Amino acid sequence: MGRAQGRRAARPVGSDSLLDLLRVTATEPRADTQLEALTLAVAADLPVLLWGEPGIGKTAALNQLADAVDLPLTTVIASVHEPSDFSGLPVVGDDPAVQGVPMAPPDWAVRLVRAGRGLLFLDELSTAPPAVQAALLRLVLERRIGALRLPAGVRIVAAANPRSSAADGWELSPPLANRFVHLQWTHDHDVVVRGLGGTWPRATLPRLAPERLPEAVAFARRAVCEFLVARPGLVHRLPQGENRRGGAWPSPRSWEATLRLIAFATAAGSSRDVLSLLVRGAVGDGPGLELLASLARMELPDPESLLADPAHAALPERGDLRQAALDAVVAAVRTRPERARWDAAWALLVRAMQTGAPDVVVVPATTLASLRREDWEVPAAVERLAGVVSLSRRADEAARRAARTVGSRR
Repeated sequence: MGRAQGRRAARPVGSDSLLDLLRVTATEPRADTQLEALTLAVAADLPVLLWGEPGIGKTAALNQLADAVDLPLTTVIASVHEPSDFSGLPVVGDDPAVQGVPMAPPDWAVRLVRAGRGLLFLDELSTAPPAVQAALLRLVLERRIGALRLPAGVRIVAAANPRSSAADGWELSPPLANRFVHLQWTHDHDVVVRGLGGTWPRATLPRLAPERLPEAVAFARRAVCEFLVARPGLVHRLPQGENRRGGAWPSPRSWEATLRLIAFATAAGSSRDVLSLLVRGAVGDGPGLELLASLARMELPDPESLLADPAHAALPERGDLRQAALDAVVAAVRTRPERARWDAAWALLVRAMQTGAPDVVVVPATTLASLRREDWEVPAAVERLAGVVSLSRRADEAARRAARTVGSRR
């Protein structure tokens, strides 16, 4: 009795009330590129693997996502389980020679099946030994644990620390790594500071526009297929280094996931930053960046449409895409040189100069001028561009002189 009273007295008076006050926080809507990418991948029913240093908020993000999508969260620490916990535990019946030995699933899998839906969170994946990783292959890809199959309403997300910061960490096996969309998870300084002040961000779920679904699927199929026709060597490329094999790399499986991610991101109207995270998370940085560049070229306006109505032409905002669109227009005029098309191209260059950075018209204007026929009069638009071209040439000459001066001093 005396010891019990001593334990109660050891707790400061009012400690529970203080803890309750510290747990009281508010939320606010805030755009979050990482969380939007995670949400889209989960909506696309693809397994996701969050990579990040310990304590960076991966588990908190999963809890927030589960609340936002209204899915019960089931957490399984992969590193503390045996392979049989994922492949099924053998149960010997009355007559195993006749009935066989069934593989009984663990209790958390039974609860997910009963619920019919849920978010399965496989934590500490990089500390799971190779035997456990091998047992996880069937769970992640086929959604099977022993004789049990997880329902379609269950989504799978995993988290891992880099090997350098993981306790007794292992490299992820290539077969397991290739089944995930890999997202690098980082912290946002402003979010952390504001959250510690009592206001955390609230997940805003992307909305898929029903009218855009067929167009999104067609765009995704065209994007991936045209890219792989041009780059057949990237259909399957297993990285040479062991550490890179434990991340995202291109294979028919990961390209199928990429196609699905592009369709979902297109239907949701997601930003290029979100799409970049998803694509690079599926097939790796190198192939992903190449595909993104290919997507940008697919979004360029048709040069014939620009030539048909230069006064109302909608040119890309990004400088590199605008330059590419103007180069395509000049190439179209070179392919079919006609006076009306040549004049329209000059009008388009003037519009580009008026609505964006003037330096992007220098090269197209110089090339377009070289296409002039003797019987074509110089349009008035050329005079408006002459100053820009002349200024650019003088700047280039000044840069060359400066480079020669620096070289002579050396």
